[in-house]
Amino acid sequence: MPKSRIRKKADFTPPPERTAQSINLRGSGPRRLVAPLMLALFLIGLAWIVVFYVTSGDFPVGALDNWNIVVGFGFIAAGFVVSTQWK
Repeated sequence: MPKSRIRKKADFTPPPERTAQSINLRGSGPRRLVAPLMLALFLIGLAWIVVFYVTSGDFPVGALDNWNIVVGFGFIAAGFVVSTQWK
């Protein structure tokens, strides 16, 4: 009876080694200002609403009446929009 051929497995060759990549944690350009701007918008919106309630609607802008709440939430919403740019 004829013998079948013996199949030889290919030798293992490890993948080439990767060099370590440095990551810039400091940030650059306008991206550095995203977190402070986001926090500032959150705090301005919160302060606007708190001042409106504490002063019984006289401040920050008395002519806006209850629309001051919308303005405060608008600042907070803008903070969330800016937060999408944060890495």
